[in-house]
Amino acid sequence: MAWVTKRRASDGSLHYQGRYRDPFGAKRTVGTFPSHRQALKAANRAEGTVLDGTWLDPRAGTVTFQQYAEEVWLPSRHLEVSTRAGYRSYLRIHFVPFFGHMPLARIMPSTVQAWVSYAVSKGLSPRSVLKYHVMLHSVFARAVRDRILAFNPCEATELPKVIAKKYRTLTPDEFDRLLAAMPDRFKAMVLTDIETGLRWGELVALRPRHIDFLRRTVTVEETIVEISRKDSPTGERMLFKPYPKDDEPRTLRISQDLLDTLAARIAALGLSRDDLLFPSRDIAGGTPLSRATFNTRYWHPAVNEAGIDFPLRMHDLRHAHASWLLAGGADLVAVMERMGHSQIMTTQKYLHTLPDADDKALAAFESVRGRVRQ
Repeated sequence: MAWVTKRRASDGSLHYQGRYRDPFGAKRTVGTFPSHRQALKAANRAEGTVLDGTWLDPRAGTVTFQQYAEEVWLPSRHLEVSTRAGYRSYLRIHFVPFFGHMPLARIMPSTVQAWVSYAVSKGLSPRSVLKYHVMLHSVFARAVRDRILAFNPCEATELPKVIAKKYRTLTPDEFDRLLAAMPDRFKAMVLTDIETGLRWGELVALRPRHIDFLRRTVTVEETIVEISRKDSPTGERMLFKPYPKDDEPRTLRISQDLLDTLAARIAALGLSRDDLLFPSRDIAGGTPLSRATFNTRYWHPAVNEAGIDFPLRMHDLRHAHASWLLAGGADLVAVMERMGHSQIMTTQKYLHTLPDADDKALAAFESVRGRVRQ
């Protein structure tokens, strides 16, 4: 029950302080008033919010965004090391410089909208803005659950429209030109990627023990994540994770030609079972290959030399792998399992992505139509 206490000011005048207990039983004050009636009314109003579950801690709202995000929100999340490092990076680069000094209670929907406009003006893509806004929404949602905020200021944000791009898929002829332009030391790695569709972290984590030469398979059971040292809990840039993205190993069949290529590489470098198959230097016991280094020194020059006339990433070999499988008549579910996708909708986007897919579809239509007319 709310109550009132009397306070006498230094000038001798009498003032009244409204008091109540918060949801945790602690005594709280709603301020000082000139009359007993006003103080009790304010205290009863505050007590009502405790009873109906809408009470907010008036002092907690003064904590800054940076303090809350780094000391409360992030430690409360159950995350893998690499994901936590990514969140630390997003906070450090995108959010703390803008919101960091602001008390949580002072961040309004218009403040979040201003961040969106600022991010777009700095060249952040609509897709990236959307991704980072999801994280920002999560920070404020936790603050609402903690009774620090009455509402989530991210609820009604107007976000830039994400326009789906139609990606150009590498053709087999273009891949042959690219392979010819690659330095010899990376040809086995590029051949492995086009035939398996592995993600970068899975590819550079391969070891000879992952290859079964009798069954002609490669097992993906490990991945390497590359992060900034600033966000790494250990200060290491390369983090080894025991399982790939979907948390369970997968085994892929590969051709005899690729097996012969990998066997020759293992023998030439004298690799042991546990050495990295594609290290940063072609030596036994080598360290993980950096994606940034590979792209800058080897991938981009090879793409240019091959005359590829569209932006092509190493990751696009994964897209090409799936597209070629489906174009060749492979079963959609089999491709999904080979790619390590958790949902078939992800795999379906690779249907009809080769440049001549529409021509082939039209030819098939005309063929059937011609048979009906005969």
